Amino acid sequence: MSRALAAAGWRVEAPLGRGEVVGDAAAGVDLLVIATPDAVVAEVAAAVEPVAGTVVAHMAGSLGLDVLGSHLRRASIHPLVALPNPKLGAERLRGGWFALAGDALVRTAVDDLGGQWFTVTDEDRAAYHAAACIASNHLVALLGQAERVGATAGVPREAFVELVRATVENVATLGPAAALTGPAARGDSETLERHRAAIDPSEVVAYDAMVDLARRLVAERVEAR
Repeated sequence: MSRALAAAGWRVEAPLGRGEVVGDAAAGVDLLVIATPDAVVAEVAAAVEPVAGTVVAHMAGSLGLDVLGSHLRRASIHPLVALPNPKLGAERLRGGWFALAGDALVRTAVDDLGGQWFTVTDEDRAAYHAAACIASNHLVALLGQAERVGATAGVPREAFVELVRATVENVATLGPAAALTGPAARGDSETLERHRAAIDPSEVVAYDAMVDLARRLVAERVEAR
């Protein structure tokens, strides 16, 4: 976040790392961003001396504003962006989507990044973050399964990546229910059973779960007609 904001024209103070004293971190700045693991956000926020006029924000997708304790101007700014390393993260934050809450200064920050934003209440944070994890983390886990199963047939990972790109484009254009193709969408139970027989038994539970979700989309598509 610090790299992205600096590139957008913000004056960014040197980030404080693990083990450094943070007591006066809110002094002399407009916005202090706590970019720690969720489990220690409250601890870090409590260690920072409140300063009138300074916005203290966290980047924890699953947490509300209460973890920021006694700070008067509080906010959260959670990017819906996969951040594998600082360099790629800074590039992807520009123009990305953000879930916001609290003080309006974080909206200014997102606007300066050329991003888009929506607000999430404290009560909805856990559900929001679960959806984000499904869309990103769980997708990666599912592609790991596709890679393992495909490897038994000699299929290169790159081939699946191209398939995924096309599928995501279809979802973006049509929505999940209309974009669904394949044997579950056709009601082809014989093909599904051949799949189950061909894959390693350790993969069957996850495969069956995905088939169930695909059938749920089919039902939604039928109901929408």
